[in-house]
Amino acid sequence: MAETELDRAQKRYEQAKARLQALRNREAARERKIDTRRKVIVGGALMDLATRDSNAAVLLDRLVRNLPREQDRKTFEGWNPDQRPALGSEDGQAAPSAPSGSDDAA
Repeated sequence: MAETELDRAQKRYEQAKARLQALRNREAARERKIDTRRKVIVGGALMDLATRDSNAAVLLDRLVRNLPREQDRKTFEGWNPDQRPALGSEDGQAAPSAPSGSDDAA
């Protein structure tokens, strides 16, 4: 059975609709990624500021205590602003340090 002009137009319409939806999905994903990055940056800046500013530390403590989800509050159990992760460590554990001997002085 031959494809009619109406069938071809319907097919093109469906393909265009699918392309449009794919574009919308990509744009939404891009916006979520940017939003997440902003939140990470601002959160990190606030945590860093809390190590140097007692008012920021009080604000951060209040924000954490008022988090609506228990699992989010648990993330901060045992954390205080004076604890800073060691450089080069992604999990917050202290990075191994070099031996403190005088091996190089010969």
